[in-house]
Amino acid sequence: MNTNRKKNTGGEKSPIVFYLLIAAVTLWFLAAQIFGSDQSVPEISEKDMIFTGSFTWEKADGSIEPISVPGHYELPAGETMTIRTTFPSNYDATAIAIRSSLQDIRFYIDGELRAEYSTRTDHSIRKNSSSGYAFCDTSAQDAGKELVIELTTYTNNYSGVVNTIYNGDRSDIWRLIYQDYGLATVIAFFLLFAGFVTVLFGAALGIVYHSRFDMEYLGWCIMMASAWMLGESKIRQLLVPNQSALGTLCFLIILLAPLPLLLYVNSIQCGRHKTIFSWLSFAAILNFFVCTLLQLTGIADYIQTMPIAHIVLIITLVVMLVTFLLDARHGYMEKDHLLLFGFFIVIAVVSIESISVYMIVSISGIFIGVGTLIFLFINIIRTIRHVHELEVAHQEDKFRQSQEQLEKISLQIMQMLSTTLEAKDEYTKGHSLRVAEYSARLAKALGWSDEDVQNLKQAAYLHDIGKVGIPDTILNKPSKLSEEEYAIIKQHPLIGAEILKNISLIRHVTEIARSHHERYDGKGYPDGLKGEEIPIHARIVALADSYDAMNSRRIYRAPLPQNIIREEIAKNRGTQFDPKLTDLFLKLMDHGELKLEDTPTVESLSPIPGMELEVSRFVSDLMSTLRSQEDAENFDLLTGLPLRNVGERLAAQLLQEHNGCLIFLDMDNLKQINDIYGHKAGDRALRTLGHLLSECFEDSVVCRLGGDEFLVFLADVSQDSATEEIQKLFDRFHTAKANDLEIRSASISAGLCMCSKGDSFEDRYSKADKALYYVKQNGKEGFFFYQQMEQEYMKKPSSGKDLALVAKALQESGMYHGALDLDYRDFARIFEYINNLWDRHLCHCYLVMVTLETAPDHVPYIENIEQALECMEQAIREKIRKVDICTRYSSMQYLIILFEPEESQIPKVMDRIFIQYYKLYGKNNFYPRYDYTAIQNESKNEESRRTD
Repeated sequence: MNTNRKKNTGGEKSPIVFYLLIAAVTLWFLAAQIFGSDQSVPEISEKDMIFTGSFTWEKADGSIEPISVPGHYELPAGETMTIRTTFPSNYDATAIAIRSSLQDIRFYIDGELRAEYSTRTDHSIRKNSSSGYAFCDTSAQDAGKELVIELTTYTNNYSGVVNTIYNGDRSDIWRLIYQDYGLATVIAFFLLFAGFVTVLFGAALGIVYHSRFDMEYLGWCIMMASAWMLGESKIRQLLVPNQSALGTLCFLIILLAPLPLLLYVNSIQCGRHKTIFSWLSFAAILNFFVCTLLQLTGIADYIQTMPIAHIVLIITLVVMLVTFLLDARHGYMEKDHLLLFGFFIVIAVVSIESISVYMIVSISGIFIGVGTLIFLFINIIRTIRHVHELEVAHQEDKFRQSQEQLEKISLQIMQMLSTTLEAKDEYTKGHSLRVAEYSARLAKALGWSDEDVQNLKQAAYLHDIGKVGIPDTILNKPSKLSEEEYAIIKQHPLIGAEILKNISLIRHVTEIARSHHERYDGKGYPDGLKGEEIPIHARIVALADSYDAMNSRRIYRAPLPQNIIREEIAKNRGTQFDPKLTDLFLKLMDHGELKLEDTPTVESLSPIPGMELEVSRFVSDLMSTLRSQEDAENFDLLTGLPLRNVGERLAAQLLQEHNGCLIFLDMDNLKQINDIYGHKAGDRALRTLGHLLSECFEDSVVCRLGGDEFLVFLADVSQDSATEEIQKLFDRFHTAKANDLEIRSASISAGLCMCSKGDSFEDRYSKADKALYYVKQNGKEGFFFYQQMEQEYMKKPSSGKDLALVAKALQESGMYHGALDLDYRDFARIFEYINNLWDRHLCHCYLVMVTLETAPDHVPYIENIEQALECMEQAIREKIRKVDICTRYSSMQYLIILFEPEESQIPKVMDRIFIQYYKLYGKNNFYPRYDYTAIQNESKNEESRRTD
C-alpha cells in the first residue's frame, strides 16, 4: 500500500513540474521579443512602391480627362477605359502591376502590347475575368516612354474602377501585398482547418453519443466562410493554380451560405421553427439554381445576381435573429445567452462584409474571420457543456436502466414466487392469473387503452403478493379463523404494499396491493377508504378477486353456481363494490364474457438476457428453503406426525376428491400417566401411538391435533374396511402398551364418520367428534361410527332423534366441554340432578335443543355460521332466566334446561330468544328452530316436541 501511495504522489507532481517549465520557457520567449534586439526583415514602404505619375483618361470620343489613381469613374459596362501616363526619366523598376477588378487588362509601352491579363478564355462560365493582379515586365530602358493601360469589364459594379498601380521588383510587390492582406489569408487558412476539425469533431461526437451535434453544422459554416475568405484574398493567385475557380467559389458560397446556417440554428433550437427554416432553405436552393442557370446561359453573371443572394442571406439572418429573440422570450435561451451574443456578432460582421462589396473592395473577409473565430470559441464552450450534460444524462440513464433491471429482476422473482406459492395449494392455484384476466376484461369494457389494460393485468397479478408474509397455518386453515388469525391475515395488503413500494415499472401496483380489500361503504381494510377514495384500479381488482373466490373450489366447499354468485355480487352493490363497476361486471357475467377457456397468462416485462435462469434458480432455492423450514415447523417432533394445520388441510383437500372415513382419535388416561409416572412416560405413550398411526395408516392422512388428540382420513374405504383398519390399530396399541408398565393404563377411543366426495369438512369433523364423545360417554376404549348413532335412533321421530340421543348421553355423563356458562360435564351433572328431582319431587323441567338451519338457496359460509352462532349465544344469555342453564352442544346447536316453566310458556320464552337473535343478526340466511322434552326417566319420555 505504501508503494502505491508513492507512485500516486509522483504522478501528481509530474504535471506540476511540466507546467512550471513551460511557463518559464514562455516568459523567457516573451522577454526576448520585448527586450531583445530587432532582427525582423524591414517592412516595405508602400509609398516607395506606388507609381505616382500623372494620368489621363482617353475617352471613346477622343476627349482627354486628367484622373487620379486609384479612382472610380463613370463608364458603361463593356466599354474599354484607356489610361495614359509616361515613365519618369529615372525609372528603373523591373515590373509594374495593377489589380484587376473583374477586368481584362492590356499594357502598351510606346504603342507596343507588352502584357495582357484575361481569364475569360480559361473559365468559360464567366463573361468577366476574375479579379487578380496583372503584371507587366519593365526595365530602365523604358524610362521616358508612354505607358497605356486598357481596362475592360462587363459588370456595372466594377466598370470605371482604377486600382493602385505598383512598380518595383515583382517579389517586392507581392511582399507589399502580403504585408497588407496576408493576415486575412492566414486567418482564412486557420478557419478552414478549424472548420474541418469541427466537422470531424461533431461527427465523432455523433458516433459516440448516437446523436447529431450542432457542431457539425457549425463546422460547415466555418469551412464555407474560410473558403469565401480565401476566394476574396488579394493573394489568391499564389494559393491555387486556377484562381478563377476560387473566385467563382466565392459566389457559390454566398448562394449556399443560408443552408448550413439554417441547419445549425435549427439544431440549436431543437426544430421549434422547422417550418419557416424549411421555406428559407427552399428559397436559397431555388436561388442557387436560378442564378447558376443565368450564369451558364450568359444572361446574367453571378456578380449581377449577387444582390438577390445577399437579400436571401440577410432575410435568413434576420429570421434566425427573430427566432432567437422569441426563444429567449419564452425561456428557451436561459443557458445560451453567450450564444445569442455570438450570433449578434456574426450578423454584424456578415452585414459589414455584404455592404463592403458595394462600397470598398479591399476588406477581403477580415471581419468575417474575426467574428467566426469568436463564434467558434463560444460554441466550443457550449459544446463542452452539452457533452457534460450528455454524460450526466448518460450516467442517469445507466442508473435508471440499472434500477429498471433491478425492478425487473424483483418483479420476476415476485411473479414466480407468487405462482410457486399458489401452486402449493390446489385450491388457490391460478387465482392471481384469473383475477388479472377478469380485471383486464372489466377494464377493457370500460374503454381503457390496450396499454392501460395490460398494465392493470400485470399489477393485478401481484395483488396478493403480501400473503408471502402470512403463515401457511392461517392461509390454509379449513375452518373459521379466530379473531387473532383474522387480524394477522388483514395485514397482507400492507405487507404487499411494502414489498412493491419501489416498483415503478408497473403503474398502480402498490395501490392495488394495498387497497383491494377496501369496501365502497368504507368498512374495508386496511385504511377504511370509502367510495371514490379507493383507487379505481383497486376497485376493479376487488370485484375480480371476489368473483374468483366464489367461482373457485375451496377446501371447505365446491364452486358456487353462477346464479348464486350473481345474486351475491348484486346484493353487495354499493356496499362492498363500486355500483357502476358492479353493473358493468354483471353485464359481462350475463353475456358470458368472463368464461375462461384456457389458463390465462400475464405478459411479463421484457426479460433481462441471462437472468431468467438465474431467477428461476433463486426462486427454486428459496422455495426449497421455505419448504424445509415449513416441514420443520409443521411436524410434531414427539410423534413424527404432521401438526394440526397440515393434517386438517390435507384431509379437507382429499375430502373434496374422494370418499372415505374421517377418524377422530383420543388417548385416554394420559393425564393420569403424567401425574403418576411423569411426563416422560406420557411422552412415551404419545410417541408409541404416533409410530403406530404412521405404520398402520401409511398411505393416509394422519396428524396430531394437539395434546392427546389425533386425526386420520382414510380415502376410498368402506365402513367395513375402516372398521378392520381401526381394529388393527387398537390391537397393536394394546400389544405395545403391555410391554411398558408405566403406560399400561393408556387406552384409545375413536369416533368415525363415513364421508362422501364433496362433503363439508367442517360438518364431517363435527360428526366424528360427536362419535368420539359418544364412545367416551359409554366407557371409553372403543370406536363408534356416527352413522351407527343415527341408525340406533332411527326408530324415534326424526325431529327429535338428536335430542333423544343427547338426553341419553347426558344421563350417562361425559367429558365434552361446551362453550357457554357451563362446560358439558357440569351441564350433564345438573341434568342428572334435575332428573332425580323429578323422581322424588315431581319437579317439572324441560330440556330444549336450539338448532340453526340453513335457509334454502343460501350457501353456509363459515364466517356467516360463526356470526349467527355468536348472535344466538348472546340472545340466549340475555333472554333466559337466572335459574335456567345453557351450554353449546355442537357446531350448530345449543342446549337449555328450563327450570319448572309452564309448558305453555316455553314457546314464549323461545320467541323472546329468537326475536333477539334476529335483531342482533339482521340476516335471514339461517333460521332457528327448537325441540324440547320433559326431563324424566327415559322409559317415561318417549316423545319430544319440535317447533320452528
